Amino acid sequence: MKPRISMIALAVNDIAKASQFYREVFGFPQIESAPAVAFFDLNGTWLGLSEREDLAKDATVSAEGTGYNAFSLAHNVTSESEVDQLMAEVLAAGAILVKPAQPADWGGYHGYIKDLDEHLWEIAYNPFEWVGPEDN
Repeated sequence: MKPRISMIALAVNDIAKASQFYREVFGFPQIESAPAVAFFDLNGTWLGLSEREDLAKDATVSAEGTGYNAFSLAHNVTSESEVDQLMAEVLAAGAILVKPAQPADWGGYHGYIKDLDEHLWEIAYNPFEWVGPEDN
């Protein structure tokens, strides 16, 4: 198997609001899709948004509980100031502050937010190695 993640699927409560959040705050380019889902092209990986009940039904699991929130996603940027800027943008757009941007124990700089559906996101700067697409 080749190492890759082709798609990250997030269960959301409101497709329209979540799509707007990812388009406007993160600047993710949305791909034309059916109204019940939203797809974003992330340089080789897609982010897929589906209504919580639809995604749970497709996976044959319960839509109740926090099983879809048992992980975090990371968005790496190229400087501490970019972390601060993006944190301000996502909070202004309705994200929930979990951990303010600050120096990380591992030597970088980061903060955590929850998006509109309480998915945990780390916004980080890693001064030791670029973590992201090669065309950073």
